[in-house]
Amino acid sequence: MAESAPSLESWVPRTKLGRLVKEGKIVSIKEIFDNNWLIQEPEIVDYLLPGLKYEVLNITIVQKQTDAGEISRFRAVVVVGNFDGYVGIGIGKARQLRQAIDKALRDAKLNIIPVRRGCGSWECSCKDPHSIPFITSGKAGSVRIILKPAPKGTGLVVGDVAKVLLRYAGIKDVWSWTSGETRTSLNFALATYDALRKTYKFVSPTDWRRGV
Repeated sequence: MAESAPSLESWVPRTKLGRLVKEGKIVSIKEIFDNNWLIQEPEIVDYLLPGLKYEVLNITIVQKQTDAGEISRFRAVVVVGNFDGYVGIGIGKARQLRQAIDKALRDAKLNIIPVRRGCGSWECSCKDPHSIPFITSGKAGSVRIILKPAPKGTGLVVGDVAKVLLRYAGIKDVWSWTSGETRTSLNFALATYDALRKTYKFVSPTDWRRGV
């Protein structure tokens, strides 16, 4: 785990949202999501979430066939978060490992999402945001995951890949159910990300019980 150290002083915003952030007219990332504005510059996230951390989740070597022959590149998967309700995942490819990680980190910041936390477990019913407020599910490829609220002290009862995303989002207790090829780290991570993304949108009580 490491903390990103971007050079924000030399940042020249290329979008209207970036200019508003650097001018101090937008001071909260929550305002961006409340207005459904699109983040197109990772520096926006660096400005509004200065305590962001990241972790390399997976590194693999991928090959591409070209006219000149077979080219091998590194593929890095990176998770970012502030351990307090925001998490993102990114993928980067490059011939150099460091470049692949940098690309993945940039992508993860652009994909950062708010995660609604709470205590939706009938066994606990406390007011601390240690779990999730309701059942949610996510899917990527053949992998499907269902996350369920758990009482305080349960911990993260889920696979190691999903644990990283949940931890970076600030979730401490959760039950889970998974199906599909969970050994595929990327799809497992993306399915978990999809489930967390759904906590922020409105879901009806009927859908809570179905975990959609």
